[in-house]
Amino acid sequence: MNELNEKILAIIEKNSKISIRDLATILAETEENVAKAIFDMEKDGTICGYHTIINWENTTRETVDALIEVCVTPQRESGFNRLAERIYNFPEVESLYLMSGTYDFCILIEGKSLMEVSRFVSEKLAPLDSVTSTATHFMLKKYKEHGTVMVKKSRDERQLITP
Repeated sequence: MNELNEKILAIIEKNSKISIRDLATILAETEENVAKAIFDMEKDGTICGYHTIINWENTTRETVDALIEVCVTPQRESGFNRLAERIYNFPEVESLYLMSGTYDFCILIEGKSLMEVSRFVSEKLAPLDSVTSTATHFMLKKYKEHGTVMVKKSRDERQLITP
């Protein structure tokens, strides 16, 4: 990966809405070079998508987010990959990570209710042959996501006392 690509990625990771023109200006490059670099990184899978971070607490939509720790037995020949593919293909799965430590996979899911998350774990995830145990944690409040603070900063309401 060249230096231009690295600089582009660093900028668009923080602001995917930035225009090609503004990127070119910041990087002192031509718009054509920047556009081609982005196109090439999209094509080779370096750039996988563009997402908007939404604070759903400011809307009427009610959802339940959960983090699920999963212990598995790796499969012969494919290790964790085949099982990971089965799991990430479930529509409920927002993110899936292979972990080091006390569990193997970390799954982030979004459901409409606690029961929906519970059904996913008990009816879809736990019955998979290689899954040996799960632990589900429900997210109560998001303070920061992908580097973005999700809560309004609290004002210092202490009263100034002077002698």
